[in-house]
Amino acid sequence: MTKYLKRQSLRIGAFVLLIIVYLLNESLLEAATEYAGKNPGLANRFIGVMLITVAALLVLFTWLYNRQLKRYNPRQFGRKPFTRQRVARLILAFIIIYVVQVAWSQLIVHHLLPMPSNQTELESSIRQLPVWNNIYGVLIAPVFEEYIFRGFFFNFFFAKKSRLSTIFGVLISGLIFGYLHTLSFSVTTLLYASLGWVLAGTYLYFKDIRYSIALHFLNNLMSLI
Repeated sequence: MTKYLKRQSLRIGAFVLLIIVYLLNESLLEAATEYAGKNPGLANRFIGVMLITVAALLVLFTWLYNRQLKRYNPRQFGRKPFTRQRVARLILAFIIIYVVQVAWSQLIVHHLLPMPSNQTELESSIRQLPVWNNIYGVLIAPVFEEYIFRGFFFNFFFAKKSRLSTIFGVLISGLIFGYLHTLSFSVTTLLYASLGWVLAGTYLYFKDIRYSIALHFLNNLMSLI
């Protein structure tokens, strides 16, 4: 029992550390955005540091993820071939996310739900530094977030292949994903959690993190169009 608690504590610590590292990298973009209008030279330095750390973290995350799969991988995660059937099912998952987004936006338009506060902040950041905020949001964030909230999360806590483990894994993964996008428990948290649930289901169904990354990419891209 003591050994189990120690192992789980180490996993929780490692998972939290990965989130902190990602948030610190994201804070470099926030700093660049803040100085974009006041001190462009300093903003460019922040962007340069951000790009260097993005490259380093992508290499690190990829190495850690593949290392974990080699050590213990009962769910048989890995690289699966892209086929027409798989792509068609990925498109179906995207349609599900799109329907959720449209339904939620209609509730906001009709004043049945409030506008997410983080959405307002995001739009403000994009106005101040459009190119890099869009690049980060569409191309970089999906990779980091899928590694953390799907890849590492299931490897650390729900690697066991069972129905109960799958249900709890998807539920908790989505809730953590939702909370970290709102930093509070609200109705809006459920919107992000529902997106997290679809992404977690995608990862577990296809057993290839590239599919959930692609779906996450398409979702974020859709918000810009």
